[in-house]
Amino acid sequence: MVAKTPKYEVTPEQKAIDDWLPVTSDRKAKWWFSTVHNVTAMVGAGVLSLPYAMSEMGWGIGIIVLLMSWAITFYTIWQMVEMHEMVPGKRFDRYHELGQHAFGEKLGLWIVVPQQLTVDFSSCIVYMVTGGKSLKKIHETLCPDCKPIKLTFFIMMFSCVQFLLSQLPNFNSISLVSCGAAVMSISYSMITFGATMFKGVYEDVSYSSRSTNSQENTFGFLASLGAMAFAYAGHNVVLEIQATLPSTPERPSKVPMWRGVWIAYVLVAVCYFPVAISGYWVFGNVVEDNIMMSLEKPNWLIALANIFVVVHVIGSYQVFAMPVFDMLETFLVKKLKFKPSLCLRAIARTAYVATTMCIGVSLPFFGGLLGFFGGFAFAPGSYFLPCIIWLIICKPKRFGLSWWANWLCIIIGVLLTVFAPVGGLYNIIKSVKTYKFFS
Repeated sequence: MVAKTPKYEVTPEQKAIDDWLPVTSDRKAKWWFSTVHNVTAMVGAGVLSLPYAMSEMGWGIGIIVLLMSWAITFYTIWQMVEMHEMVPGKRFDRYHELGQHAFGEKLGLWIVVPQQLTVDFSSCIVYMVTGGKSLKKIHETLCPDCKPIKLTFFIMMFSCVQFLLSQLPNFNSISLVSCGAAVMSISYSMITFGATMFKGVYEDVSYSSRSTNSQENTFGFLASLGAMAFAYAGHNVVLEIQATLPSTPERPSKVPMWRGVWIAYVLVAVCYFPVAISGYWVFGNVVEDNIMMSLEKPNWLIALANIFVVVHVIGSYQVFAMPVFDMLETFLVKKLKFKPSLCLRAIARTAYVATTMCIGVSLPFFGGLLGFFGGFAFAPGSYFLPCIIWLIICKPKRFGLSWWANWLCIIIGVLLTVFAPVGGLYNIIKSVKTYKFFS
């Protein structure tokens, strides 16, 4: 009789492939790697849109949603860190592996992979647009009398850096890039806060609704919910980041990972709350969907802040692209049976970067993209999918505190997923009507 292979036994062939794939090729990361990767993943384009989201919601609802989003996603990211090694002898190195354990091999893939791919892919598109717009702002700030250059060319300039960095093999190889990006994200958040406070309250500032049209206000409110959700995006890469940490029975990976996540979330609060509140307080209902576009003086400080934004989104792009590279290379090697090689990696990753560049050039609608993708893709992965998996795997006591907390997060997350994309899509359609492609 032939003995059955244990469910989680890894064959030598599979181990060789895992040692080549970007997520599992290097498990020598330090605890602070998780901090910089999580800060880089979270404090990005999302923080720039928070004052605009506040202007759509108003003071009361805006602050409540901001605080609730921070608390809910802090709770759900803790759940994911805890579930990484919930099965003895097995590490769920990828979000879809955890989903497969909870929902089954096939259903888990169909539930998690489309959602995670959408999050990572849409983030890369938004970062393309953000990087291009910040480069354009730098040019206009430092050289106001120069001939205007199309946004298209700035997005293409930004993509050139990504073509090069995308060839770095794994998460640990981008740690210095991510560290620089994390420092930049905190720096430009503080500069944005300082610049708004220095500017003082906008003349004739108003905190009333942005439009007299009730339809506009309704769709704007829904889109702002998506923008808030977009600001908390680290869940879709958290297991992949934790996979790079070493683990032993005495010191499982959740110990250093949780330390990194805790510090990251404190820094998220330090960046998000001051920028969101001060930006809305200074500009009121005329604040731009990217707060950087509302700030004009002093020129050198605004240019510096935008340089920091560019450096940061360079790193953010790579953090969100790495799980996609892992999926692409896994599919090519395991399903299509291509031989692992640098040539294969170069072609696959270059094609991905080129695709995000082309879409970013075609649809550079920062606010609309955040509202649509934030609700449609980010809310499930950050707000309620970890709670569903927790209920299935951990089976907390019915009607107990954990049970109620998870169901509350699920209800809020589902409502966010249903309604927020409607507002974002409305804003995109409205922008398309007046937009000239490749302008």
